[in-house]
Amino acid sequence: MKYRQIYLKKGKEDSLKRFHPWVFSGAIKHAEPGIEEGDIVKVLTDSGEFIALGHYQIGSIAVRVLSFQECDINSLFWQSKLQSALEVRVCIGVADSSDNNTYRLVHGEGDNLPGLVIDIYGKTAVMQAHSVGMHVCRNEIANSLVTVMGNRIDNIYYKSETTLPYKAELGQENGFVYGNSEDNIAIENGLKFHVDWLKGQKTGFFVDQRENRALLESYARGRKVLNMFCYTGGFSFYAMRGGAELVHSVDSSAKAIELTERNVELNYPGDNRHAAYCADAFKYLEESGNNYDLIILDPPAFAKHRAALHNALKGYTRLNVKAFEKIKPGGILFTFSCSQVVTKDNFRNAVFTAAAMAKRNVRIMHQLHQPADHPVNIYHPEGEYLKGLVLYVE
Repeated sequence: MKYRQIYLKKGKEDSLKRFHPWVFSGAIKHAEPGIEEGDIVKVLTDSGEFIALGHYQIGSIAVRVLSFQECDINSLFWQSKLQSALEVRVCIGVADSSDNNTYRLVHGEGDNLPGLVIDIYGKTAVMQAHSVGMHVCRNEIANSLVTVMGNRIDNIYYKSETTLPYKAELGQENGFVYGNSEDNIAIENGLKFHVDWLKGQKTGFFVDQRENRALLESYARGRKVLNMFCYTGGFSFYAMRGGAELVHSVDSSAKAIELTERNVELNYPGDNRHAAYCADAFKYLEESGNNYDLIILDPPAFAKHRAALHNALKGYTRLNVKAFEKIKPGGILFTFSCSQVVTKDNFRNAVFTAAAMAKRNVRIMHQLHQPADHPVNIYHPEGEYLKGLVLYVE
C-alpha cells in the first residue's frame, strides 16, 4: 500500500532509531502535498531512508508511530497488535479470571498502539481514540477486536467525544459500534460496580487503581476511612470489605456521589457504615475534624501540560498539607498523582514539603504505580503517569 511521505530534518531521526514512538512537528523538513490529519504516512530521513509508519496529526506531536517496519496497516496488522496485547493480559492473569472481568486491553504507546485505549468491562469493550488517526480506523479496529476476543466480548462501545482534538471537527458521537447492552455491571476482584461508559469519566471507571485498591483493603480493618475524590467509590467498597469501621466518600460531582452510593449498595446493601457527601475537597478537609485514620487522596490530574506543572505541584502540596493536618496519629495516607507531566520525584517532593509544613513525622510504606495492564513502553518513559505513596503518619 502506498502512503504519502514525510521527510525529517537532518539528524532528527535519532530518537526514532531508538524506537521512541513520536515525531515532533519541529523535526519535519517537508511533507508530501495532500496529507490530511488522520492519514497514515511514511516517515523518511533527509536522505530518503525509511524510518517508520504512523498517523499524522496537527500539533506538536505530528506523527504517532504504528510500525518501525514497512508493512500494510490493514486488518491483519490490527489483529496482530490486539492479539499481542491480549496475550500480555492473559500472562498477568487479569483476562479470563473467575473473579475479575475488568482490565485494560490496550494502553496506547504501552501496547504499541499510540492514541488508542480499550478497557474491558465484562462482555463490553469500551474503545477510546486519542488521535484522529485512530478515530479514522475505528471500524477496522473494532472488527479486528471482535476477531481477536472471540466470545470474550459481545459489545463494543466507542467513547471518544471528549478525547479527540476539538479543532478536527469530526462530529464524533459516542455509541455502540458492535452489539448493544444495558448491562453495565462489571466485577473487579470479586466486587461489583456499575460502569457509566455513557457519560462517565475516562471509559467509565478508573481501572488503573485496581491493585492499589486491593492494597488499601488490607489496611482498612477497624479504621475510619475518608475517600476524597471518590468518583465511583472504588476505594470505598474495598475499604468496607476490608473491615473499616466507617467510610466517608467525598466528590464535588453529584453524579459521582450517586454512582458511589449505587456501587456501595450493590456490594453492601443497607450497610450504614458508609456515607457520601457532595463537597469541594479542600473545603471538606478544612471543615472536618480529626475524625479519620485512613485517608485516600486520588484527585484528577492537576496538570494536563508542562506549563501547568508549577501550579499543579503547589496544588498537590496544599492538598496533602490539609490531609496531614487532619489525619489521626497512627493514621495511613494513600496519596496519588495521575498527572503525566508530574514525575515521581516532583510528586514525592510535593508530599515531603506538605509533611514538613504540617510538622508530622511520616514514613513511606509503599511507592505505588500503574498496574501491569497499563504497561510502559521501555522506549516511551512518558507513559508512566500514575504515582502514589502510602504513608504512616505519627
